[in-house]
Amino acid sequence: MALENPQRYTVTAALIYANGPIHIGHIAGCYLPADIYVRYLRSTGKDVAFISGTDEHGVPITIKAKKEGITPQQVVDKYYGQIKQAFEEFGISFDIYSRTSNPIHHETSQEIFLNLYNNGNFDEEVTEQYYDEVAGQFLADRYIVGTCPVCGNPNAYGDQCERCGTALSPTELVEPHSTLSGSKPILRSTKNWFLPLDRMQPRIEDYVNSHPEWKTNVFGQCQSWLKEGLKPRAMTRDLDWGIKVPLADAEGKVLYVWFDAPIGYISMTKEWAEQQGRDWELYWRDEHTKLVHFIGKDNIVFHCIIFPAMLMAEGSYILADNVPANEFMNLEGDKISTSRNWAVWLHEYLEELPGKQDVLRYVLAANAPETKDSEFTWKDFQSRNNNELVAVFGNFVNRAIVLTQKFCDNKVPIRGDLTDYDLQVLDELALFPDRIGQAIYQFRFREALSHLMDLARLGNKYLAETEPWKVVKTDPLRANTILNLALQITANLAIVCEPFLPFTSQKLCDQLAIIDRLDWQNAGRPDLLTEGHELGKGELLFAKIEDDEINKQIQKLLDAKRMNELETKTIPALRNEISYDDFAKMDIRIGTITEAERVPKSDKLLKLKVDDGMGGRQILSGIARHFAPEEIIGKQVTFLANLAPRKMMGHESQGMILMAEDRDGKLVLIAPNDSVWNGGTVS
Repeated sequence: MALENPQRYTVTAALIYANGPIHIGHIAGCYLPADIYVRYLRSTGKDVAFISGTDEHGVPITIKAKKEGITPQQVVDKYYGQIKQAFEEFGISFDIYSRTSNPIHHETSQEIFLNLYNNGNFDEEVTEQYYDEVAGQFLADRYIVGTCPVCGNPNAYGDQCERCGTALSPTELVEPHSTLSGSKPILRSTKNWFLPLDRMQPRIEDYVNSHPEWKTNVFGQCQSWLKEGLKPRAMTRDLDWGIKVPLADAEGKVLYVWFDAPIGYISMTKEWAEQQGRDWELYWRDEHTKLVHFIGKDNIVFHCIIFPAMLMAEGSYILADNVPANEFMNLEGDKISTSRNWAVWLHEYLEELPGKQDVLRYVLAANAPETKDSEFTWKDFQSRNNNELVAVFGNFVNRAIVLTQKFCDNKVPIRGDLTDYDLQVLDELALFPDRIGQAIYQFRFREALSHLMDLARLGNKYLAETEPWKVVKTDPLRANTILNLALQITANLAIVCEPFLPFTSQKLCDQLAIIDRLDWQNAGRPDLLTEGHELGKGELLFAKIEDDEINKQIQKLLDAKRMNELETKTIPALRNEISYDDFAKMDIRIGTITEAERVPKSDKLLKLKVDDGMGGRQILSGIARHFAPEEIIGKQVTFLANLAPRKMMGHESQGMILMAEDRDGKLVLIAPNDSVWNGGTVS
């Protein structure tokens, strides 16, 4: 049940890995909606702590360090500064943007771990893991490469084959070797500490079920995990980069990155509170505080199940009241890819399109992936700027201020008698702050932005229908009244646009000569500007974006695509010859996917129902990182029909979907060019 009338808010935005710059997908999915929400809360006078930072531990950091030939610390130092600066220039208004490498975070994470340990909340288990004798360390799954037992790909990882999509464990690989030394690893016993999620499931279920108001994608994914049954999860790892496990018998072990990362929200709040002279415990231990996590959909399980379980076990912290996770944003018809440089990088956008932060904020908010994946295109960016920001919002404000300069000596004119139409417009004006505010508070940001633009349209319509530039010739007092109302609408826009367009809001305040920024409680009033108040200097809020500017950005993406196509890719060696009789044993057929769903507790597997022309069959495929379930329903696929059934994650798979891998490692469905009847054979 959502907390009613909270006294304060703790709002967190996901800790991004400090192994590369940020792109528009990160902004649209997490950071912009969080900033809009926080700016609205602040404007309503709420006590808010807006917390985020960089996640500087885990395998992605060490992989990046090895690739660049530098230390992990050098990697995180490099990208922390770049990311922090980009956020600041873009107007993301964190109260603190810190990092998990800070001593206060190490201390807080170790303290919480010890609290759980001393309370008997961990199970100690000994398991066998691969160990590199040459490098002298245990290997994370992505540090192990070998031949896939299913498709024969010689470069399959220890957790998944990127060619056929099969979910794997390191011990399933044929001829595994370490990417660190190239040597063959050995299995060695190791002890780790597990959080018994299975025994905690009733409490976790009660928590999740108490929040039916959560977004359907969030609530549904949680229910899938719970339905399958939670299993213990290791909270420690055998790695050399991370926060040391604070136990005498844990030499060479660090805290699991998804144990320490969310604790970063707490440690960073401590850091902020110390700087501000505040009590951090009010923001994490007071039951009247509302905690909200903004994340992408790939982190739902960690924020809705694992982190709450940790805090339940510790016993002194509040749990998240809401986790409004977004889906993903695509780019120009393709998924954003950092390795292919298929992205709009925020720091490059700020350099190449200076002064246009609010244009990007507007477009990303208008296309926010709130319930399903969305798409960014440069042509849509141009269209929304020219046809909405310039032609609607900017046009109204410019006309109101320019006409005041021309006919009223740049001062707010005296308001005379109001017509029925004037009163109708003022009545409508009064409704907008609540419409916009309620939509923001309920995480419906696209709807809120639509209401904001409707207010600008109301102003445009009012000027178009009253025509003060004509009326002034015959009835200057009436023209003054019209312009007074138009300026009041403009002042209201300065308030309600601030969460979305903070730079524009400041420009409006400057042009209206508003010294103290107005807050949300004032929004909707018809008398924000007093009669005789002198305005500032007017200027255009938005500039039209020409085709040349957009074509440069499109060409930049095409150049990146061309560079990827020019890069050579290692072609696997041919396998040993087989006889025709061996080939003839394979029964390869065409079918259509009729149902698709994620397999609970697996971020790799999709459970598919395939119409094979013979009553249908169930096939599990490790393609969840490449396809959303809804986007492949109705697609024809090629599958191996006579592969012996295999059980994975408690589900039987009756065949294998055949896939191809593109240059970026993305899986592609193999399907006939023309429709083929289900059950048709491939020969």
